[in-house]
Amino acid sequence: MLAGRAGTRGAITSEVTGNTKGLRASAVRTIERLYERRVRPTEVVSAELAANLCRLSHELRRQLGVLIDRRGQPEHVVVGDASKLWLPDIGRLRTGHGRLRGLRLVHTHLRGEELTNDDLTDLALLRLDLVCALTLGADGQPARAFCAHLNPDPAAGDPWTILPAVAAQQLALDPLALVQELESQFARQGSGRAAGQVGERALLVHLGLDRAARSPAACIAELKELCRTAGVVVLDTVTQRRSRPDPRYAVGRGKLEQIVLRANQLGAELLVFDPNLSPAQARAISEATDLKVIDRAMLILDIFAQHAQTSEGRLQVEAAQLRYMMPRLVEKNTMMSRLTGGIGGRGPGETKLELNRRRARERVTRLNRQLAQLPEQRQRRRALREARELPVVSIVGYTNAGKSTLLNALTNSDALAADQLFATLSPLSRRLRFPREREVILTDTVGFIHDLPQEVIEAFRATLEELRNADLLLQLVDVSDNDFRAHIATVQQTLTDLEVGETPRLLVFNKVDRLAPDELAARLAEFGALPICALQAESCRALLEAVAQALWREGKPITAPAAAPALSEN
Repeated sequence: MLAGRAGTRGAITSEVTGNTKGLRASAVRTIERLYERRVRPTEVVSAELAANLCRLSHELRRQLGVLIDRRGQPEHVVVGDASKLWLPDIGRLRTGHGRLRGLRLVHTHLRGEELTNDDLTDLALLRLDLVCALTLGADGQPARAFCAHLNPDPAAGDPWTILPAVAAQQLALDPLALVQELESQFARQGSGRAAGQVGERALLVHLGLDRAARSPAACIAELKELCRTAGVVVLDTVTQRRSRPDPRYAVGRGKLEQIVLRANQLGAELLVFDPNLSPAQARAISEATDLKVIDRAMLILDIFAQHAQTSEGRLQVEAAQLRYMMPRLVEKNTMMSRLTGGIGGRGPGETKLELNRRRARERVTRLNRQLAQLPEQRQRRRALREARELPVVSIVGYTNAGKSTLLNALTNSDALAADQLFATLSPLSRRLRFPREREVILTDTVGFIHDLPQEVIEAFRATLEELRNADLLLQLVDVSDNDFRAHIATVQQTLTDLEVGETPRLLVFNKVDRLAPDELAARLAEFGALPICALQAESCRALLEAVAQALWREGKPITAPAAAPALSEN
């Protein structure tokens, strides 16, 4: 059983580790002599070492284990109890795909049992070369040998292969030849990934909570789409349902071990969690797995950083990222702390972690000063528009609903319109001419998403303030999405949070060409929305007529027409 999984590999010592409580000093000295038993590199365990392990284990009624390197030198001698071992902290190997630990575990089983789940879990989590359990005969001599090694095939059900049991005296397995073959197969998998895939390889972890507003399938589908947009390669998805998140690991400890086993089996470098993690949870999971860990909020921020094209957008994204990361800045290894003293230091010394946090706070302060100037610039532009008495129509909606495509269709523009989330971050305005020499300003805005991180809302608040000056909102909905009702609710709640819930709105259903006629008719009747296909400009005529009627209805309030109650004041 694994006691600790952090740290780095250290020098070989003669210290006995594990459960030494209650052992006499003479017994400990006898166990220490196991360090002197060398093993040929081409044998799993020598007959002499196996006999000594089993004899001592029989006398003490405790499991004994030895971690042997590839030269045949025992690196660690471990004492357990009658049923399990507690392995020492031997570090974790993340130097690259295809590499194993360079250690094999040989230990005893007192009750004649086969390899246990603890044995196999340690094999996979520590990426050991091999694990071998020796059972004891009635006289305390080695009886049978049970061995297992990692399985390089990611399609296999288990990440390990259990070899047939043999008599201990007949164990003729060559560990060096086995390891060379295994690492060769792992390396071939790694080269195939490099040639065929771009981006980090991720395992998705979805925690479904009781009374959740959305179905697990919808959440997982959206998370996969976020990963695709971010350029992350999704290998598999692991789910768990709980009444509430575990305060330390979000998922349970046992589930986390399953996640790490699956990540190791698939060669994943990244764990993506949904819903969001607290700073303490992210830190605990990272320390327990030694994998890069992000959550949904960090993934969204990464997408924003990739898509930010304007200087304004880059400022907003950087500010959001720094605000999100500051409480998550942790010092991976306190032994590597650096002290900064003297002029410019804080007190007698400042750790590298504290220095990073201070610099992040200073950078956020500078960014906030620059962002504070943006509303003034927008106000000047708005004043020019108001002087010309041009109405403003803003397109709002869930991300990837087709807002930029609609802007292009109505104004013959060439705004970036991509089948990905958050393709638009900065507002883009174009003039739209109506009959009788009337014009409006049509504005595309950043898409909304369920549970949008607060850091993103704060960073883009200046951008979203454009909505407060809109005379009319076009709430665009991808009606072909099975979760479109939740998307409508999310957008309406976000508009309310931005204090623009009272602005008149037209509900517009896009991508109607993807639905069967009877299904489309039912959804239109349910919501009284205007149907369009933004890729077909001709389908937008009814929408333009509804916009003109809403903006220039003289002497009448802007309300929804009786025939199509799509325009709302709430």
